[in-house]
Amino acid sequence: MVRFLSLIYGVYLALPILLLLVGSFGASWSNTLLPTGVTTRWYMDLWFDPSFGKAFATSLVVALCACGINTVIAVPLAYSLHHRAGQRGAFAGRLVSALPIAVPTITLGFGYVIVFNTDTLPWLGTLPLLIAAHAVQTLPYLTATLLADLRHLGIEKLEAAAATLGASSWQRFWGVAIPNLRHSLLSGLVMVAAISVGEFGLSNLLTSFQNRTYPVVLLQAFYGATGFACAATVILLLLASASAVISSSVIKRI
Repeated sequence: MVRFLSLIYGVYLALPILLLLVGSFGASWSNTLLPTGVTTRWYMDLWFDPSFGKAFATSLVVALCACGINTVIAVPLAYSLHHRAGQRGAFAGRLVSALPIAVPTITLGFGYVIVFNTDTLPWLGTLPLLIAAHAVQTLPYLTATLLADLRHLGIEKLEAAAATLGASSWQRFWGVAIPNLRHSLLSGLVMVAAISVGEFGLSNLLTSFQNRTYPVVLLQAFYGATGFACAATVILLLLASASAVISSSVIKRI
């Protein structure tokens, strides 16, 4: 029974991806289960389309900046939340850090539109606002990953040993906590980058024509040739898979 359910779930996940792959090589696809004809023109068109190249570069910049911001914020935040667990104010800190997940994306997006589309803060459509929005939305995922690793490591025992050798709290943070969090930090950042690159809801509301991200341009492509849109989606899936494989190999080496 378990194998049967696993098989059904695997087919459920793999079938859409397989159809996208087939559609990316189909010459024509409309109102049928499978496309007709075989062609590679969609990948050639994608390669020479400047809008997709620019959109991918924008998504890459946003994802890398979100990873940098999250690293600076999430590591000390997770460390503080872990050590203050059970103390006064700890629950409030956890609640605030989890709000971007609890609050619907559309609510966050409209909130940004209302606040940053004013004469006082005319930042709607700018790249810095898009980066900040992605950082806020992905921060809880990295924080939760680091918190789980801190609990698993039992970092208090390691820090207590360092304290007996005269290490200050700052030295314990940099010399004990940070090195032991390198695996979870790297894996969490890969997740942050993947979420950021694939994020559509906030990006569609906050981006401008000059700063469109890959998913926004990808949706617009589906209003045109289906094969072209399938090819663009396959490229995005390949990039995501490559990043996951590379990160896994890096994690094993460190």
